[in-house]
Amino acid sequence: MSDFIAELFLPFQYPFMLYAFAVTLLISLPMAVLSCFLVLKGWSLMGDAISHAVLPGIVLAYILNLPLALGAFAAGMLCALATGFLKENSRIKEDTVMGVVFSGMFGLGLVMYVSVRTNVHLDHILFGDMLGIGLRDLIETAVIALAAFAFLLLQWRDLLAASFDPQHARAIGLPVRFMHYGLLAVISLVVVGALKAVGIILAVALLVAPGAVAFLLVRRFPVMLAVAVAVSAFSTVTGIWLAFLIDSAPAPTIVLVMTAIFIAAFVRTVAASKRVRAGG
Repeated sequence: MSDFIAELFLPFQYPFMLYAFAVTLLISLPMAVLSCFLVLKGWSLMGDAISHAVLPGIVLAYILNLPLALGAFAAGMLCALATGFLKENSRIKEDTVMGVVFSGMFGLGLVMYVSVRTNVHLDHILFGDMLGIGLRDLIETAVIALAAFAFLLLQWRDLLAASFDPQHARAIGLPVRFMHYGLLAVISLVVVGALKAVGIILAVALLVAPGAVAFLLVRRFPVMLAVAVAVSAFSTVTGIWLAFLIDSAPAPTIVLVMTAIFIAAFVRTVAASKRVRAGG
């Protein structure tokens, strides 16, 4: 029995595992807060678009010997601005524009990556490399997480008003345009922070799933924020822990844990709805 318990706690005895827990927790918590706004605004695809669109920026930054995070952030903002410009100057709907922009930039990034000899493995960019995290990566992620948290928590009331009713928010003097592009900048920022932890492909799960679960379970926004953060923290720790025990990839395992929680929340919501209808 004691050997079994010791094996369960084995992941917490290795420094590289502690780094993995720390870096993923750091970035997943602001992403959970952000996911609530994305779910309410119907911007889930925007997170997907930006997470894919950062690839050419990463490759270009590598070519120019610049920090990869800088290139990723610039590419993410370019994707967001291009999407807004095309939406405002054409009859095409926003989801269609995002599909075209992010697939185009992702394709460009893949072509650039193949044409450039690099020691950065593509799998680490796409799916993360949290088990290879160092102290410098941890500090960089902490700074990004702190900046994202600061903006979201200081502006959450104004962001909420601008998300639900932009015209009313503009009428009462809120800087709606600043909120719009500030939110886009924070999406780009947290995607950059998630690169080392879960990669650009799976970052969208951290940007959508916690808010979606919270939206199913609660009706008040402050409670929604708390539930989303709790779901994200639990999924992160449990996913990495399970991945170590079953010898699986950590980032996909985190996503599977989040998916299981979403399914459980959905089943609970449907069952509660049926009970209410039956009682009525």
